[in-house]
Amino acid sequence: MDALSGFFCLVFFLVLVQALYSITGRTKKLPPGPPAIPIFGNLFQVGDKPHKSLAKLANTHGDMMTLKLGQKTTIVVSSAAMAKEILQKHDAAFSNRTIPDAFRALQHHQLGMPWLPFSTSTWRYLRKICNLEIFASQKLDANQHLRQRKVEQLVADVHRSCCVGEAVDIGRAAFKTTLSFMSNTIFSFDLADSSNQTAQEFREIVQAIKQEFGKPNFGDFFPFLRNLDLQGIRLRTTILFGKLMNLFDRVIDKRLELRKMNDYVSTNDFLDTLLDINEDNNEQLDRTLINHLLLVVTLSPFKLLFLNQVC
Repeated sequence: MDALSGFFCLVFFLVLVQALYSITGRTKKLPPGPPAIPIFGNLFQVGDKPHKSLAKLANTHGDMMTLKLGQKTTIVVSSAAMAKEILQKHDAAFSNRTIPDAFRALQHHQLGMPWLPFSTSTWRYLRKICNLEIFASQKLDANQHLRQRKVEQLVADVHRSCCVGEAVDIGRAAFKTTLSFMSNTIFSFDLADSSNQTAQEFREIVQAIKQEFGKPNFGDFFPFLRNLDLQGIRLRTTILFGKLMNLFDRVIDKRLELRKMNDYVSTNDFLDTLLDINEDNNEQLDRTLINHLLLVVTLSPFKLLFLNQVC
């Protein structure tokens, strides 16, 4: 009976906190939105198909509406014109991102470029490296033949499946193509190659990370529960990030050994570029920061896939 009474007291306390927060929050100028239930907000209205739920809610409440996802106030923009207004004219005000609890593993939120506060010195430094060494027109043009070859391989695989009447797993095919192009650009070897032990290990780790990121995390919707890590998602992600960092360390160590040889010819891939920068100024771009940057770059192609599953 005491446990039951304690449970009801906790529920009453949470409802009271939610009510007080809602009353005080009314003073803020927020867009209209659907009414929220205590504690859970609009989570049940979003459901397991958020793209359909949000479109339906936007038809009722407008192109910009306020939702409560648990204890998190969220502004949803559903029109191209409104998105352009926010992303182009007020981009600086909206540049900082909400950090999912899983990305706090191994302090990645303090070292990974997407999660750093906008315009800090470290953020500007890492952004400069990416802009010059990955997204620069010269770099993209130099890799055009690689992108073309990977797309041709994708089309050939789909055609082969069509000829034998085999179903095509679009997600798996896109994953393989993206992984192959990304890994050749960064490491100069193919992480989609099933015969490569390192590639197989990488894919297993990424698939496990995808499963963790695909689970709704109580800590993201109820910040007061974040430190408890009730579902163990941050703990498991810490282990997986650690395995990925160890894999990067092995690849880097092997590359460093090759670079010591007199007959070594630079591959001019992203890893070689990072090591060149590290040798010029190892205090600003040390091994830890390189590992976290590689983590960002290698997982970025799959980020939308992760986020699509989170809801």
